[in-house]
Amino acid sequence: MIDIQQLIDFDKELLLFLNGNHSLFWDGFMWVVTKTVTWIPAILMLLYVIVKSNKLNQVLLILLMIALTVLLADRISSGFFKPFFARFRPTQDPDIMYLVHTVNEYRGGLYGFISSHAANTFAVAMFTSLLIKDWRFTVMMFLWALIPSYSRIYLGVHYPGDILCGAVLGCLVALLTYSLYSFVTRRFSKSSHYIITSYKPSSKIYRREDVDLLILILFLSYLYAIIMGMIKAKMLCF
Repeated sequence: MIDIQQLIDFDKELLLFLNGNHSLFWDGFMWVVTKTVTWIPAILMLLYVIVKSNKLNQVLLILLMIALTVLLADRISSGFFKPFFARFRPTQDPDIMYLVHTVNEYRGGLYGFISSHAANTFAVAMFTSLLIKDWRFTVMMFLWALIPSYSRIYLGVHYPGDILCGAVLGCLVALLTYSLYSFVTRRFSKSSHYIITSYKPSSKIYRREDVDLLILILFLSYLYAIIMGMIKAKMLCF
């Protein structure tokens, strides 16, 4: 029998251990990677690759499925889990809130279980990885999901358990929506030639050079975060 209280206590101890290892550089880096605006170039590049590689009707279906994936992950995590379990974020937990290291006085909302940040990013990573089917892209996308999600622990606004459960939820939601996407694509490819003229596995649709460019943009986004982290650390030294 699993003792829930022991898991909760371990989650708190792990949070304090991970959150306690900080520096000016990591403060800056984690603050940058946790911001959605940092990833706008990569998001735009992903949209470009999808539009370039598919016909209009398929593009609309893919964008609809990605939107549905994010919507479900966000609403289940924020709309159901957070109010249902009502677990304080570390920065809001009366037991440890003054032991938690924060950056720029950021403390987030009241409840944190489960992390919608992790749910959303892992959902997108899983769905797009299943869509494009390139192992290098898959590695980069899950790094993209993992590092910003970990930043939430570093910033003290989520417990490791919040992130883990959010990641699992996001992946499950993406598996569900991708199954729906595959079903709809195959169904219409067989019954309506004017909707989708042919169905091809995603690995044959997305050109290697386009995927390489997308991976490059993701890499440059991390490089930007590293540079901004160093700049922030330098500024705080003075």
